[in-house]
Amino acid sequence: MVAVQFIFAGMFILFKITVDDGTNLKVLVAYRLSFATIFMLPLAFIFQRKKRPEFTWRLLLLAFVSGLLGAAIPNILYLPGMARTSATFSAASSIISPLITLVLGLVFRMETLRLGSNEGRAKLVGTLLGACGALVFVFYKGIEIHIWSTHVDLLKGSHTGRATTNHHVSILGVLMVLGSNVSTSLWLLLQASAKIGKELGGLYWNTSLMNGVGSLVCVIIALCSDHDWEQWQLGWDINLLATLYSGIVVSGMVVPLVAWCIATKGPLFVTVFSPIRLVIVALIGSFALEEPLHLGSIIGAMIMVGGVYLVKQVTIVAALLIMMALCSNLNMVAEAQLGPGDCYDGCSTACVQRDPRKTSRCDRKCSIRCGPDAARASGSGV
Repeated sequence: MVAVQFIFAGMFILFKITVDDGTNLKVLVAYRLSFATIFMLPLAFIFQRKKRPEFTWRLLLLAFVSGLLGAAIPNILYLPGMARTSATFSAASSIISPLITLVLGLVFRMETLRLGSNEGRAKLVGTLLGACGALVFVFYKGIEIHIWSTHVDLLKGSHTGRATTNHHVSILGVLMVLGSNVSTSLWLLLQASAKIGKELGGLYWNTSLMNGVGSLVCVIIALCSDHDWEQWQLGWDINLLATLYSGIVVSGMVVPLVAWCIATKGPLFVTVFSPIRLVIVALIGSFALEEPLHLGSIIGAMIMVGGVYLVKQVTIVAALLIMMALCSNLNMVAEAQLGPGDCYDGCSTACVQRDPRKTSRCDRKCSIRCGPDAARASGSGV
């Protein structure tokens, strides 16, 4: 999940440049999801041909809901919201996802905190730490920190210049970004609850159908809102790079990885890593986009990383405890199946157990030392 955040951070930087360049965002989203579908569909036929789902009305409904919540709505809302808010708020918006996922999970009874246990309290504290760190990152500035001196500025040639970087944060933009996060959280919970990955034939089919439905919706919206065909022309520029990167790498490769993490670790584990994305974007922004880095950003980043580390460690410890409990139960069952002849013969107290895997269990069951040395000593004394 750490590598996923680096990939998402790269997408955010590219989108930030395209937004400042005045690109048609609806067309950009339509191309992104279309490229993702074209990339993933052949992989689904090649690697999961035997898992191809049968066409049913339930499959169509699941694909439609998954495409809306996981592809169409987040992309349609997020990029225009980024254009109407500050760059810092847009980068920090993903930090709200753990809280939204946790609240929605509790509402739908898909997440349990178990505040009476250390694991539940640590999960809650780690999630709150991530959100509090994001608030500190956004609202507390402090002194400006100069890490390096560079003249690199990727936004120097944009049409709008700095207009979208520091302009006023509109209420509509905030609501659009929050709506994008709510839709993403609902998609995460849907993946965890309905086992859509299996019902749609696996990760590749899941991603292909989701992106296919999302691209269809976005193409219809783009065609209805803008009839200028010149907006659909792609050249060899940053817009093509952003479209290919976000479509193939992010929507095509990362989404199956995220779906797999949801199935194995749960939706909260996936969203709690999102604070790392903000730290990466802040560092790249201060280096290449001439965005100042303040003391509040560093303090907030440290708090967020602490929350991520806490939840991650608790999850690992819980998994280890479950594995230890399972091993202990299997050992007890094996001991209960040992008979008298497994440890001793019928005429003496000499140990005749020659299976080293049962030696320690014989020792505990018969309360007499059992092993090759004990067998030879007992045999020599008879």
